[in-house]
Amino acid sequence: MRSIPVSIATVALCGLALTASAGRARAATTPPPRMLPPAQLADMLARAAPNADRKVLQLAANAMTCALRRPELGVDPGRLSVIDYSRPSTEQRMWVFDLAHQKLLFEEWVAHGRNSGGNATERFSNRDGSFMSSLGAFTAKETYMGGNGYSLRLEGLEPGFNDKARDRAIVIHGAPYVNPTIARLQGRLGRSLGCPAVRLTVARPLIDSLRGGAMVFAYYPDKEWLARSQLLEADCGGKPG
Repeated sequence: MRSIPVSIATVALCGLALTASAGRARAATTPPPRMLPPAQLADMLARAAPNADRKVLQLAANAMTCALRRPELGVDPGRLSVIDYSRPSTEQRMWVFDLAHQKLLFEEWVAHGRNSGGNATERFSNRDGSFMSSLGAFTAKETYMGGNGYSLRLEGLEPGFNDKARDRAIVIHGAPYVNPTIARLQGRLGRSLGCPAVRLTVARPLIDSLRGGAMVFAYYPDKEWLARSQLLEADCGGKPG
């Protein structure tokens, strides 16, 4: 993997918009995919991303299936991203799937918030000013040009866990400190103020693959979130099937 020559940075502002603009609508080149049952969807994800944890992919499939039963959440059935914060930042722990074509688009490194931990992500928050990452499912919304360049706003779908993401300016953006070569030298990636930051060289195509409705599912084995997430409940928070 070619590295990006940068100085070691540990923190960057993550959501300060200089000039906001609505994301362009993603052109529909294929019809929406027929949604698979959760177990079959998880199987498909596992075939496309064999390095990902099958149990995490199953939870993402469950949340995706549930979200699609709630059209008010605005989730696109054709796209999904999974972040596994149980893995260290020095490992690839973000996957982006094209569900319509049943293929993996990206397998990437992603930074976490500076107060969420060092190399390992250990703490999460929904509070503004915490400088921590948030757990759960998000909808990828519009793009804009901000202090970190081309960025993608996230709408949190999990009350109490990430529903303040927009107010906190939690966005996906590129950052020079997301550099696996430097991470090997210093023992971790640089860290954000809570945003899932990615490598500069992949930021724009990755963001474009998600904008306008993709689900972004951020996992960690947090007992409270696993017990209280409506999107992970068997009855989808009481929504009819």
